[in-house]
Amino acid sequence: MASSIRVRATANGDITEVQALIQHPMDSGFVKDAKGELIPPHFIQELKFACNGKEVFVADWGPAVSKDPYIKFSFKGAKKGDDLTISWTDNKGGSDQTTAKIA
Repeated sequence: MASSIRVRATANGDITEVQALIQHPMDSGFVKDAKGELIPPHFIQELKFACNGKEVFVADWGPAVSKDPYIKFSFKGAKKGDDLTISWTDNKGGSDQTTAKIA
């Protein structure tokens, strides 16, 4: 199965810029389906980015984040060729992880 995470990480000097897109429904539990019944909540609870095993970005999310979230941030301390690992877990026990090389 293909990863739900698409990521691009680019080092420019001592700053690394990360952009990631995660495919996830991010259902809040407050929206109704075509029959008028509430769609149960299904959302990412924890998102982690680690460079060479050291966490550089951690987010605790709830149902207010939109479908297919996009994240962009920068951090210091990485160089081209380093590994960036991205992982998430959701409220239903689902998870995904991928690793990308910093370009």
